[in-house]
Amino acid sequence: MALVVTLQAPFSIPNKSFAKFPKPFRFHRFRPVTNSMADSSKPVTGENYPVPLSPPLPAISKNLELARAMAACSKSSLFSLSACDVVYEDEWLIAVNKPQGVYCESVLASVPCFLGDSAMAGEQSGEIKISLPELHLANRLDRDTSGVMVITKSHKVASKLVKAFTDHKVSKSYIAFCVGSAPKWKKIIVKSGHGRSKFGVWRVYAAADVGRSLPGGSVVRDMETSFEVLSVNGQNTKEELPESRKDEEEEEEEEETIVAQSKSLIDIDARKDEILIRARPRSGRTHQIRLHSQYLGIPIVGDVKYEGVTEWNGKIYDSHELHAESLYFVHPVTGIPLKLQAPLPSWATQALQPQQQEVNSAASLKPMP
Repeated sequence: MALVVTLQAPFSIPNKSFAKFPKPFRFHRFRPVTNSMADSSKPVTGENYPVPLSPPLPAISKNLELARAMAACSKSSLFSLSACDVVYEDEWLIAVNKPQGVYCESVLASVPCFLGDSAMAGEQSGEIKISLPELHLANRLDRDTSGVMVITKSHKVASKLVKAFTDHKVSKSYIAFCVGSAPKWKKIIVKSGHGRSKFGVWRVYAAADVGRSLPGGSVVRDMETSFEVLSVNGQNTKEELPESRKDEEEEEEEEETIVAQSKSLIDIDARKDEILIRARPRSGRTHQIRLHSQYLGIPIVGDVKYEGVTEWNGKIYDSHELHAESLYFVHPVTGIPLKLQAPLPSWATQALQPQQQEVNSAASLKPMP
């Protein structure tokens, strides 16, 4: 039997001014290539690197990302873990609901204080005093991604759980708020390559390029994500079915598969819709969901790096709307299946509000018995 843990308490972080500034950039001089350099014993030849399928970063992203990083530094320095942030805890690990705009390292740094306060409370109540454990991040989330993050309390447990993530034995689900043309599919699997371009930016590559060398010595690695559309403009994409038919319907519904081989054709003049999706990464690549959402033509709202809108319906977004909804894995010590789930953030519930309002309205129109 799987243990399901759900956190329902909301949280908020005070927003104060930022007093520290990043270190200045260093500029290096490069010597021009002279004839003596060109006359090397090794011939100078151009490398045949694969061409990325996704576009380069927008010019506006540099300044916006710098401003967001500075704001996150301020917010992270003020972060203090509280009981309402904790999704699950036992003697071997603790799972927390990381807020948006807070660095993982800041969450990790706040855990000893939280555990120390808990230990002090236990000592005052007559329980045995315990020493603070050795803490390790089992998984990481991007700065602006909220949701479930697991921290282990010993080296041994950390190695087991990290290996489970590396071996893809941990099931992960994310919720994302996107703006783009409503997709014709309800479920889809995207397979592609993943790697850094010559400018050091993460990009989507063709699936056929997996294994090929990239600038800097890295190689294109495989990347696979499954997507499910939850709602379009607040309308649920799934028709209500009797409970007896739901399982049968889910089994019969097949996922389409896209194998990326060329640049995606996106109509920039097409109608823009609000789309709520659930994504399940089947590989653990950096910015995987964000890159594949961009490739599908439904970039995540606020994701300035990957063509997401920063202003929509009169609202300015200072971060991307991506939430780590749940983690499912076998407990590294007890062997019991464990599902950790965080509540939906406000932007996700707001995306579903029109749908809920229609349900409530329809219920109010039913005749009284």
